[in-house]
Parts: sequence; structure tokens; C-alpha cells
Amino acid sequence: MPSLDAMIAVALAGLALSATPGPSMLYVLSRTVGQSRAAGLASALGLCLGGIVLAIATALGLAAVFEKSDWLEVALRYIGSAYLIWLGADMIRGAKAGAQVTLDVEKVQHKSLSSIVWQGAFVELLNPKTVLFFALFLPPFINVGDTQAVETSVTMQLLVLGALVPLTAIPSDLVVAYMGGTITKAMNREREMREHLAWAGGLILIGIALNLHLHIL
Repeated sequence: MPSLDAMIAVALAGLALSATPGPSMLYVLSRTVGQSRAAGLASALGLCLGGIVLAIATALGLAAVFEKSDWLEVALRYIGSAYLIWLGADMIRGAKAGAQVTLDVEKVQHKSLSSIVWQGAFVELLNPKTVLFFALFLPPFINVGDTQAVETSVTMQLLVLGALVPLTAIPSDLVVAYMGGTITKAMNREREMREHLAWAGGLILIGIALNLHLHIL
């Protein structure tokens, strides 16, 4: 199992990323406003399922890398940390401009709830940015331990931490699905709050990345 510190860090990073408007949030919002609250909840469920499948696939693939190549494991740790810093800096850099963008909900074709769940899963699975995120985000939080560490230990850490990422997105997706148009109006009205959220999320990501190597906390 991963350490408690690692799980807290991954959960915080996931919450920081999911709290700011992005493609997944807008997808859920479009379903809620364009069809129904149930459709929004179904789309949130689909995105979560797709994320969990990606987490499993990534865990199995990265576990083999950790087992066979020590230098690549170390490289992935530093690349992953740099990626977290880049994500955080990008959120901060685009905070003001992003806060000024008016959130618009696209029209959607009405579908059955089961179809929406599958569509949400495929949206997440086929998103190359999500695949890249899992591959680079997870390695810095893995504790390989001593040279006798078995592959199953690494795999379990990757599975648990990977599953935390889509699970931490559930609260914000549920709020969006439940409130629908109300939250759209609120977010368009409270532009300063959106900017502050982006700054806070970016600083959290950068802080987590630095703490991985400096052990500040």
C-alpha cells in the first residue's frame, strides 16, 4: 500500500485539478443543462469509470518499468515532478485569462443514461492528455523501497494512487451535475473567485512537487 503522505498528496493534487473548470467539468455541465440532472450524474459516473480503467492500465504498465529499469524509474520521478510544476505554473499563468472566459454550455443530443455512461468512459479513455497525465503524475509518489521490493507492492501503490485521481474528481462533478445552470451563472459572475482558485490549485501542485524532493512537510 502507498504511504498516507502519498495518498494525501495525490488527493490534494486531484482536488486542485478538478476544482477549476476544464473539459470534463464542461462535459458534465453540458449533459446536465442540455438534458437532465440524471444525465449529468451519468456522465460523471462514466468519466470516473474511464479514469479508473486508465489508472489500472497505467499501473500495470508502469509496474513493469519500475521492475526492469532502475534508471528509468528515477528519470520518471524527476520528469513527473517537473510535470507537476509545469501544470501548476500553467494554471497560475492562465488564471486571469481563464477567469475572464464566459462558460458556455453546448447543446447535446439526448441519449439514454447507459449510453451517456459509456460515452463518458470513452471520452476519458481516448483523451491523450489524460493518458499522459497518469503516466507522468504517478511515478513520483511511488516508494520502491529496498532492492528486495516485489513488483506486486509497486503495482498496488500505483493502483491505489491512480484510483484516487478520478475519485477526487467526483465531488466537483456531482456539484456541477446537481446544480447545473446555477453553477454556470455563479462561475461567470464570480470571476475573481475563479482566478483565486486557479492560483491556489497551481500553488498546491508546485508545492507538492517540491515537497517530494525537499521533504518540507
